[in-house]
Amino acid sequence: MDGEAQATPPPPLQVLAGVRVLSFTQFLLGPSGVQYLADLGAEVIKIEPPGGRLWERHWSGCDLFLNGMSVFFLCAHRNQRSLTLDLKHPEGQEIARRLVAQADVLVQNFRPGVMQRLGLDYDAVRPLNPRLIYVSASGYGMQGPYRDRPGQDLLLQALSGLASISGRAGQPPTPVGTPVVDQHGATLLALGVLAGLLERQRTGRGLHIEVSMLRAALNLQYELLSYLLNGAQMRKSPTSLASMFHPAPYGVYATKDGYLVLSMTPLPQLQAALNLPELEPYARVPYNFADREAIARLLEPVLRTRTTAEWLEVLLPQGVWAAPVLAPRRDLRRSGHPNRRAG
Repeated sequence: MDGEAQATPPPPLQVLAGVRVLSFTQFLLGPSGVQYLADLGAEVIKIEPPGGRLWERHWSGCDLFLNGMSVFFLCAHRNQRSLTLDLKHPEGQEIARRLVAQADVLVQNFRPGVMQRLGLDYDAVRPLNPRLIYVSASGYGMQGPYRDRPGQDLLLQALSGLASISGRAGQPPTPVGTPVVDQHGATLLALGVLAGLLERQRTGRGLHIEVSMLRAALNLQYELLSYLLNGAQMRKSPTSLASMFHPAPYGVYATKDGYLVLSMTPLPQLQAALNLPELEPYARVPYNFADREAIARLLEPVLRTRTTAEWLEVLLPQGVWAAPVLAPRRDLRRSGHPNRRAG
């Protein structure tokens, strides 16, 4: 770039420099959680089974493999090293125990009971390293009637009720189109490790931290649960409204050529921006929850009269919280892709 200074990439974060993390993890929750720790500078060692049997290496969304490697694996194993150990063999277990004795953090997200059978559960390894931060992540927690059930994002969206709160009234349950429970659980996992390290600094002792996908899924719905517990009538709307607890205009509206979202804007401000006299009676209450469906029905035909870009030119300069609904454009469905896995 002539005459322009090239941007220098920032140095890697060193917040957790010197912290060693052993990762006995699989699927997405555990690997993604320790990836956050690796991004903060921790040394993460991923323990893998022999023979290349690690599940994440053999499955990938869209069946996409780059140079024979799972894109799913690449997305959740940044800044990590791998070590192959046969944990069903006494020698492999002994090597694992030696690693545990020198580690700061151990993260595992096998089903409850697996680490105990391998002799690597918290009670077994605590004498080896009393300062160890031990994290057990699972679908439903270490106790309870669901402890042995498979914990997977879509299953948790169903069981937690998360899939039931999106979409319009009369439509079937609508899961979030990304593994939001896994990723939120991974964030809580990393947060728990950071808290554990701070607590160890204060007390000199390690501790056992539990993370569950069910708790993560419920945490994503904290507002909904709070309102239900306090007597709110929670119903999905048949209109463009996007939640069960926001006043209008909060929703997704069709335009002449696409879709537009309107967020939390006081109705008097929206009325002025739209120059819509019919909205005036409702706008006497700035955030009118009681009439939210009537307001949405009033707005729907009006917003269909212009394109999304035209509405943004009108609304944004007047302080209305609005945004276009964008979607991925790149088409990955290319036959004979050179980076796809053979066979």
